[in-house]
Amino acid sequence: MARRSYGTGSLSVRRDSAGRESWYAQWRANGRRVKRCLGLVRVAGSRDWLTRTQAGTKLRQLMAETPAARPASERLTLAEVAPRYVDNLRAKGRKPSTIVAAESCLDVWLLPALGDRALDAIKADHVEDLMSRMEVGDRPGRPGSKPCGSKTIRNYVGTLSAIYHYAMHSRRRWASANPCDDVDLPELEGTEDIHFLEPVEVQALAAAAVEGPYEAIDRAFYVAAAMTGLRHGELVALRWRDVDWTASRIRVRQNHVLGEFGTPKSKRSTRSVPMADEVAGELDRLFQQSRRQADDDLVFADPVTAGALSKAANNRRFRRALRAAHLDESRRIHDLRHTFGTRCAAAGVLMRTLQEWMGHRDIATTQRYADYASSTREAELIAAAFGSRSDGSRVTERIA
Repeated sequence: MARRSYGTGSLSVRRDSAGRESWYAQWRANGRRVKRCLGLVRVAGSRDWLTRTQAGTKLRQLMAETPAARPASERLTLAEVAPRYVDNLRAKGRKPSTIVAAESCLDVWLLPALGDRALDAIKADHVEDLMSRMEVGDRPGRPGSKPCGSKTIRNYVGTLSAIYHYAMHSRRRWASANPCDDVDLPELEGTEDIHFLEPVEVQALAAAAVEGPYEAIDRAFYVAAAMTGLRHGELVALRWRDVDWTASRIRVRQNHVLGEFGTPKSKRSTRSVPMADEVAGELDRLFQQSRRQADDDLVFADPVTAGALSKAANNRRFRRALRAAHLDESRRIHDLRHTFGTRCAAAGVLMRTLQEWMGHRDIATTQRYADYASSTREAELIAAAFGSRSDGSRVTERIA
């Protein structure tokens, strides 16, 4: 077929499995290739379908109807794309916590700083300037804001980058490049200290549970949190069918975050955790006095509402219990999970096993507890490696 002049598109004929031939058009618009089927090829002697001339006319009509690319200054802004990105997260079934985190990133820093700019007008320099402002707390419209740490900055830039990936999809092409690809992210700061309670402190905390309708629930909650390592939302979502008394295990199937029940934090978070006798005893006592003992009833059901426990109210009672037990009031409920991690590491539990028990997606997260692992055997291993006894005497070996 004769070659058409540049800029006028191209026509070709394709034959399907039934032997029918169709006209296909191809042209470029706004930097991308467009392909369309125009219709069947007219058979000689027939008046149906398209001749080559008619196919060329239809091609020119389609090319004329294709909107021209707008200047960068007139393209979609970050503020226009952001809600579409969030709606896309919802449509894909992302967890409520993921959506709330994305909205927070947009509302706090990204939109105030870059919202009025077209996506293609945002360059790496703008992203680096935003990162510098975050480091010192120079938030647009809110001077003197709290400076952001390295991890927080990386999270914000990660959200911005995800928006560009969404905008650059072949079905949208609202942006031609991702400015986040050309910036150097700040190095992650050293791992923060892990705060935990000693076993005697856990006992004191449980004994100091606030008197009243929540006392038994709080006491069992504190013991279970410290001796299973379950997250707050996982404990709140725990049901009696998840407590396997025979196998002495607790199975994590759900999570409760932002007022909603859902799947655990990650795929690895769906797991089974050993249930120590002390935990089994506390849960058994709670079960015996509970009016909600059906398999699908919540283990830690709110005694007033019968629904899920309120995280805010839990935190308030936890601080009161800390005060009553004369413990550091800066401790958090999440520190009970750290208590589980540090005690298991100190007892010599393998990091890979501990990762499974705690539901960490990445082993690097579990490695934080490695510093608390027992080192008694390590000295003996090094001594053996260098031919020394643990008592300091030298081991000699005759070489044949």
